[in-house]
Amino acid sequence: MLREIGLFPGQEILLFQLWDQDAQSQNSLGRALRLDHSTVAKSVKRLEEAGLVSRSRSKEDGRVTLVSLTDAGRALQEQVTDVWRSVEEATTECLTQEEMQTLTQLALKVAANADRHLK
Repeated sequence: MLREIGLFPGQEILLFQLWDQDAQSQNSLGRALRLDHSTVAKSVKRLEEAGLVSRSRSKEDGRVTLVSLTDAGRALQEQVTDVWRSVEEATTECLTQEEMQTLTQLALKVAANADRHLK
């Protein structure tokens, strides 16, 4: 579904970070996504080549590369959100409300465990 809108899986996560807070450093994106510098740099380069983000040097610190959304990148937000909504609906359609709550609780517990071990 992401390919239909011109994205590779995983690129939308980086875009979600920028939709939440635009003009972030590549370093902060890497920390937020728990990705190494080279992975972020490759993803940003591909998104830049697609015209979805731009890179610039920070005015405060020229060593810092800022990643910002372009108009085209901003325009994808609704489509990507719709893709995620469709995936969520497809993967949870047979679950009861109670099962959904249990799934959410377990996912949060797993994420918290991962956070503790990744720090």
